[in-house]
Amino acid sequence: MTEQKKQKFQPFSAPKGVPDYVPPVSREFQAVRDTMQERAHRAGYEHIELPIFEETGLFARGVGESTDVVSKEMYTFADRGGRSVTLRPEGTAGVMRSVIENSLDRGQLPMKLVYAGPFFRYERPQAGRYRQLQQVGVEAIGVDDPALDAEVIALADASFRSIGLTGFRLELTSLGDANCRPAYREALQEFLFKLPLDEETRRRAEINPLRVLDDKRPEVREMTADAPLMLDYLDEECRTHFETVTGLLDDMGVPYEINPRMVRGLDYYTKTCFEFVHDGLGAQSGIGGGGRYDGLMAQLGGQELSGIGYGLGVDRALLALEVEKKQASDGRRVDVYGVALGAEAARRMAVLINDLRNAGVRADMSYGGRGLKGAMKGADRAGARYALVLGEAELESGEVQLRDLQAREQRAVSLDSVVSELVSSI
Repeated sequence: MTEQKKQKFQPFSAPKGVPDYVPPVSREFQAVRDTMQERAHRAGYEHIELPIFEETGLFARGVGESTDVVSKEMYTFADRGGRSVTLRPEGTAGVMRSVIENSLDRGQLPMKLVYAGPFFRYERPQAGRYRQLQQVGVEAIGVDDPALDAEVIALADASFRSIGLTGFRLELTSLGDANCRPAYREALQEFLFKLPLDEETRRRAEINPLRVLDDKRPEVREMTADAPLMLDYLDEECRTHFETVTGLLDDMGVPYEINPRMVRGLDYYTKTCFEFVHDGLGAQSGIGGGGRYDGLMAQLGGQELSGIGYGLGVDRALLALEVEKKQASDGRRVDVYGVALGAEAARRMAVLINDLRNAGVRADMSYGGRGLKGAMKGADRAGARYALVLGEAELESGEVQLRDLQAREQRAVSLDSVVSELVSSI
């Protein structure tokens, strides 16, 4: 009886436009994300964990039905109960829903929140533009104070600099508010309706004319080059607000450029609006941005409270670091790597490595009875600063060989004191 031939299965691939972050790149990913969150924690922002999906109406109402995000890019489906749900395309609307639902707006204001994770948009995948994108975001809710705008912008700037980026610029503008925007909207529509716009673009101009200024097509950008600018229509309150923000940024030493034609991709922005741009990334040059959203909470059924926030792209920051030939992490998987020669030495080394981990040291060891040469290659690949070599001779003397892999020095250290010595050295 012949043996039945085993079926060979084809391996699976990740969904199109969804990147894997595997070692060693995953160390960089984690360093970027964690450093950005730590900067926010340092400024008093508390962590909030959001659902991956929400009711579709939350984004339709909060983000804006005229935006490309809602009209073209959302992953929307019906669940088993027939309810329409959407994988979150951005974070602010979900944060506001949670703040309202959990009455966080009834306490001390501003409520400062930070979040991180994946967001989803159905787009044509390309470098830096993914269908699953990773962001770190903050929201400061409940106070309309230009000093809070300056804090948020300075925090975003510091987040990029803290991971080592320098080749970016901050673009800034004001989109006015409900008092001065109607006059600008009327002037902009009057300008746009005189242009030979296609049917879809004309419809967009009727719903939200600012969206037309965000059109990336060269022919549309050329036609709108002389369009009216919002900065010329600011009332006294909005102008004073914007001038206070820029003055504070000057005092803080945060460099910026005023871009009067800036339009963010979401409808809820008012007053201060900003974007961080890295020209080394080509077409996908935006690495993060945000702005103030004074009417969003009321629009979602909450109080008439304002807020300001940002979303920083972890994916884009990683690409920008690559362009600048920099690293956010130290490149080490562990600080100490153990090499045991022989069964008894392996048993003792396992206990020693566990003691180091319990003392807060990143530590690993060679497994499988590898020889000294092969095990030391493992130490190099792990990026370890120190190697511990333990064999029969060391066991008899009660010592371990401590190798400083940077200084290329080696000395014997007591097994009883090596943990405390390494803790004080790292």
